[in-house]
Amino acid sequence: MIGWTLGILGLAGLSARFNWWRSVVHGGLPVLMYHKIGRAPRGSGLPKLWVTPEDFRWQMSYLERHGYASVTFEDLESARQGVASLPSKPVLVTFDDGYQNNYTLAYPILKELGVRANMFLVHETVGRHNSWHDPADEPWQRMVTWAQIREMADSGSFSFANHTMRHACLSEIPLEDARYEVSEAKKRLEDRLGHALPAFAYPYGAGAYDPRLREAVFEAGHTLDFAVKQGQTRFPGDFPAEPLKRLLIRGDDTRLDFHLNMTRGRSRL
Repeated sequence: MIGWTLGILGLAGLSARFNWWRSVVHGGLPVLMYHKIGRAPRGSGLPKLWVTPEDFRWQMSYLERHGYASVTFEDLESARQGVASLPSKPVLVTFDDGYQNNYTLAYPILKELGVRANMFLVHETVGRHNSWHDPADEPWQRMVTWAQIREMADSGSFSFANHTMRHACLSEIPLEDARYEVSEAKKRLEDRLGHALPAFAYPYGAGAYDPRLREAVFEAGHTLDFAVKQGQTRFPGDFPAEPLKRLLIRGDDTRLDFHLNMTRGRSRL
């Protein structure tokens, strides 16, 4: 009797842990959210934001095996305008912040497999380090340089977008300061890259559902905005009524987690 009870509790736990019982998402755009590629250094307070190169390669290969077509911010903007259609199974691969390990470890894998990706850049930390982190909790990492950004852009493997001037938590600063963080970063990034950047991601996801901050993002000239809320958004059907949801790919995700994210829009409750 005890064995049966433990078995039932175990199955209930697995059902809570995984979302195989959820219906398959139809029409939602999977937007994968990565941060750092590599192994979390000793003392990291955010190990879940580190995905190993081996796991990343498997995940990108999964997309190829299952018929997904990687798209860019510019592809989404063309679809939003109605001047082009997205492929039948689009996927948007995104990297937040602009860590140099995205260039050294992820970029070669993406080129090899022919997957296009997208990076949200924090303007003031390009070529420097992730200064918004307390190094006592999360060791500082080198960020991509302008030369590396140019190489990735010229290769066709990466598209770029705005992630504020200094990775500010927009909901915790005065609205005028938030406007500056958003608009000035867009202007400076576009001056550097030589073309318009339609997309914006809210650092920490803060302010993504605040009408005043969303208005500031669109007033700055962005036409696409991304949250960190887990899930998939029907695009363009449910956008711009809400920001585009994303799928946080964690360092402790299993292969089943990844599959459930792609097919159910989440793997954890």
